[in-house]
Amino acid sequence: MQPTMTDAPSPCRGSSPARLVRDFLDRHGLRPRKSLGQHFLIDAAALRRIADAGDLSPADLVVEVGPGPGTLTRELLARAGSVVAVEKDERAAEGLRGAYADDPRLRAVAADMLDADPAELTGGAPYTVAANLPYYAAAPILRRFLEASHRPNRLVVLLQREVAESAVATPGAMSLFSVSVQVYAAARIVGHVKSGSFLPPPKVDSSILRLDPYPQPHGFDPAEADAFFDVVRAGFGTRRKQIANALTHGLGEDRARIAAALDQACIDPKRRAETLTIDEWGALYRAIQETRAHAA
Repeated sequence: MQPTMTDAPSPCRGSSPARLVRDFLDRHGLRPRKSLGQHFLIDAAALRRIADAGDLSPADLVVEVGPGPGTLTRELLARAGSVVAVEKDERAAEGLRGAYADDPRLRAVAADMLDADPAELTGGAPYTVAANLPYYAAAPILRRFLEASHRPNRLVVLLQREVAESAVATPGAMSLFSVSVQVYAAARIVGHVKSGSFLPPPKVDSSILRLDPYPQPHGFDPAEADAFFDVVRAGFGTRRKQIANALTHGLGEDRARIAAALDQACIDPKRRAETLTIDEWGALYRAIQETRAHAA
C-alpha cells in the first residue's frame, strides 16, 4: 500500500540523521542511486555546520539542491524562512513533499538543477544555495548558479575534497576550475567531512565550501564570458606548456600577436597557466581583445 500525504512521518528534530535516512528510504522503497551520485550525509555536526555557514535568518530563502531524504532540509528550515528543494529523483521529491505536507515553508521541485532556472525557482527573490552536491555534477551545478543572470547571495556546498581544494587554489596550483570559480566569487573552505559520515560512504572525503559571489565577475563583462573562458581554456589546454605556446596553439592565433598581448599584460611568456592570478587573466583577456581589434 502506498503511503499518503497524511500518514507520512514528520522529520522531527529528535530523529537522528541516520534514522531519518533509513526510514525515508524504506518507506518509499528507495535505495541510493549510483547514477545520481547519491551519498546521504548522516553526520549531525556536519549538517549543522553546513546550515550555520549560510548565515541564515527567518527572512532568507534557500535553494537546496539534491535534498534526498531531507537531513539538510531539516537544518535549513530550522534557520531560514523557506526552502525550495530541487531533487532530480522524482520519487524522493514526492517523499519529501509528504514528509513536509504540513509545512508550507518547503517546496519540493522534481527537476534537474542543470536544466532549472534560478530566477524561476525563486520568483526573482534573493536567495542562498545550500547543498550536498553529487560529485559527478558539482562543477556544472556551481557554474549554473555563478553564471546565472539571477545569482545567489552566497553558496554553501558539500563536495569532493579535491574539488573544493581546487576551487580555493592559489597561483601555482590554479586550474581551469579554480579560475571559473574565483572570477565569480570569493571562495573558502569551512570544514572537512570524512567519508564515513555518509550513507553509503563514498571512497573519498568531502569539504564544505562557501562562495560569496561578487557583484560582477572579475576581469570581463558577463556578456563576454564565453570569449573570456576561450582564452583561459586555451591557456590550460596543454599541461606544462608555457603560456605563450599554449595560447598560440589553443587559440590558433599568430605567435607575434600573442607575444604582444602578453607583453601588454606584463606577463612573462615562459610562465605556465597555473601560476597566473585572476587579475592577470583579466588583463590578458583584455590585451588579446585589443590586439585582435588592432589587427582587424
